[in-house]
Amino acid sequence: MPKRSSKKPSASNETATFVTAVTAGAAEPLKGDAIKDPAAVALGRKGGLKGGKARAASLSKKRRVEIARDAAKARWKEPAGDT
Repeated sequence: MPKRSSKKPSASNETATFVTAVTAGAAEPLKGDAIKDPAAVALGRKGGLKGGKARAASLSKKRRVEIARDAAKARWKEPAGDT
C-alpha cells in the first residue's frame, strides 16, 4: 500500500536527479521516520490504538454481523474478468 505523504520529488526530472545524487553519494537517501512530524505520529498512534475497540463497542451486534457478511462476500467474490 502506498504511503499517503512523501517528500520524494514529484517530477520525473527531479526524481532522476535525486536518484543520481544518491547513487553518487552526493545526497542521503530519504528515511521514513526522518521526514515525519513526531506530533502527528503520536496523534495517529493514539487514535490507532483505541480505534478498533472503540468502533466495536459503538456498533450493535446486528451491524457487526452485516459488516462481516459484506466483507465475506467481497473476499469471495469472483473477479470481474473471470466467468
